[in-house]
Amino acid sequence: MKNERAILYVQTSSDPERQYSPLVLAQTAKAMDLEPTVYFLGAGLRVLRPGAAEDIKLGTFPSVKEMLDKTMSMGIPILVCEASKQMLGWEDVQLIEGVKIVGAGTLNDLALDAGATMWF
Repeated sequence: MKNERAILYVQTSSDPERQYSPLVLAQTAKAMDLEPTVYFLGAGLRVLRPGAAEDIKLGTFPSVKEMLDKTMSMGIPILVCEASKQMLGWEDVQLIEGVKIVGAGTLNDLALDAGATMWF
């Protein structure tokens, strides 16, 4: 059964210009009393390595690390595709604290259950 209040934001890119939208939108959704989830897939995982997100800061926005920290502090789950970690050869690579590694099937379940899904 669909949860019309759930919004899934999928980050597939490590491009600095594409990092802010899913985080800003997820924070806004939470402020609107919706149920956002951010899911990192493929190359998107590159920004979750310790130190990587601190180096991304565009315009007057805070760094991507600050945006990730705020997102998680708001209770918004940051999920990471385990298969993508394997694809990158990162079985032993640590990611930033607070993210949750999940199986690929989780993305399918979340997409089927969400009222809306957005990809970046």
